[in-house]
Amino acid sequence: QVQLVESGGGLVQAGGSLRLSCAASGRTFSSYTVGWFRQAPEKEREFVSAISWSGSTTNYADSVKGRFTISRDNAKNTVYLQMNSLKPEDTAVYFCAVKRGIITRQVAPYDFWGQGTQVTVSS
Repeated sequence: QVQLVESGGGLVQAGGSLRLSCAASGRTFSSYTVGWFRQAPEKEREFVSAISWSGSTTNYADSVKGRFTISRDNAKNTVYLQMNSLKPEDTAVYFCAVKRGIITRQVAPYDFWGQGTQVTVSS
């Protein structure tokens, strides 16, 4: 089992930046694909970005491409999401999650989830 803890959320003005972290427990973290998802009030959870176990493959939702960057440091059991040029529509609770195998944008295949961190972007 993997336990995940997100951090780095907060309140920022439009155009600003935040860096989210996803810290994991467990010695097998480096073998997992890690995804970031977000959920705004009264909306479904949606894919934001994901990174393969090695870090060699990444994937982004069209809405964040060019503004967000995902990376990982397996020695620290941590995955990061650098978010630049933030927009009010980026406001949501952000979750990280892990799965075995290839990257997918679907929510269901991810086995373990963190509790989420709130990101609020003011206009």
